[in-house]
Amino acid sequence: MDGTSLITLEDVWKTHAPGSPAAVSGLSFTLKQREILALLGPSGSGKTTTLRLIAGFDRPDGGRILLNGAPVSGAGMWVEPEQRCIGMVFQDYALFPHLTLLDNVMFGLRNGSRKSRADSAREVLGVVGMEELAQRYPHELSGGQQQRVALARALAPNPLVLLLDEPFSNLDFDMRAGMREELLRILRASETSAIMVTHDQEEALAVADRVGVLNHGFLEQLSEPEVLYRRPDTRFVAEFVGQSDFIPGVVGDTIETEVGNFPNDAGLPAGARVDLLVRPDEVEVEAADDGQGVVARRRFRGAENLYHLTLRSGARIRSSQPSTRFLPAGARVKVTVRPAELTVFPGGDRSAMPGKV
Repeated sequence: MDGTSLITLEDVWKTHAPGSPAAVSGLSFTLKQREILALLGPSGSGKTTTLRLIAGFDRPDGGRILLNGAPVSGAGMWVEPEQRCIGMVFQDYALFPHLTLLDNVMFGLRNGSRKSRADSAREVLGVVGMEELAQRYPHELSGGQQQRVALARALAPNPLVLLLDEPFSNLDFDMRAGMREELLRILRASETSAIMVTHDQEEALAVADRVGVLNHGFLEQLSEPEVLYRRPDTRFVAEFVGQSDFIPGVVGDTIETEVGNFPNDAGLPAGARVDLLVRPDEVEVEAADDGQGVVARRRFRGAENLYHLTLRSGARIRSSQPSTRFLPAGARVKVTVRPAELTVFPGGDRSAMPGKV
């Protein structure tokens, strides 16, 4: 990945109907060359609208979109979708049922003889591991194989950017992890820049170089996956990405909570009430008669036990422990919190920016 921006959105707005809330609100970000960027958010957050605006299927109501430094929409400028050199993989794959796989991939190739187009199609089918099935029809394939063909068809014209709309939503759970790795391999091997939209946070964190979190059309944060998880900018991001719990505290010389005191290196004002963000993997427990927590329940999850704990204040937090570690419901435990990054939010304010300490 280098610093060259292939896609740039500048203060982009889109409303689908007069008087309705904006589907996309003041959206600004860039996609760099050879970068994989994921847009993450719940249903209705503006993810697919953003893809449609970039592809040229929808026109923005305001702002500009640039492709490789040149504007394709905004300020009276408009470039049709077929002239943008952008590939699209749709959620339902959109393969033509009456065409062979080879002909499906050839469909997007307009230049050259049929033989040269067929050779190019076979080559890209080989990249996705489907060349031997070139003469089959879509209904003869599994969901994962259909996805590979849809990817091959989008890659065949050698697009500047590939857009993927919920690419794994039609796959069985057991297939998704393998297909994520396969997609990543193909994109890296072909040096293709891509924007993927998904509501699945594990998908976004596993595949993308950077992840943007959308909420009601607003971009709450755009960061590397580790930064997004460990240092969320807003409480919405903290709650949406990963499992999150909040422990109330009061600021004095330190941040005082019922599970211990934490340094106030950010200089938060004395007396302020805050909520400390904790993740289950940051919470340690051990049986203790005088512990400040009680095991409310245990959830066995294969490789781990997820313990739901109730603190003396009534606050509830979770602790991730090895599957071999067993604590019965009702057991009193000592709770130790070791945050990788100490992040607090104003107590009771679900939208304010956090204090990073």
